[in-house]
Amino acid sequence: MVEFEAVVAAEVGLHARPAALFVQAVSASGCAVTLEKISSDGSIKTANGASILAVMSLGVACGQSVRVRVEGSNENGVAAQLEALLLDPAH
Repeated sequence: MVEFEAVVAAEVGLHARPAALFVQAVSASGCAVTLEKISSDGSIKTANGASILAVMSLGVACGQSVRVRVEGSNENGVAAQLEALLLDPAH
């Protein structure tokens, strides 16, 4: 298992296009991915990274921290790809 934290850079957060790109990458990877929204009060909401509805329901805004857990073959490569998506302000 690989785990990392990232601050979402997309202006719209993990909504619409950025969420779709994240879910597409997860689905194509074949890995199990869990996404957690870390709120400023310390509470954590968890979502299946392969579900567009679950990812969007987290309500992750630009500048918020998320934790991602990746399990499966090529988990290091998949984690790097997902981290790049989250850190890219263009999405």
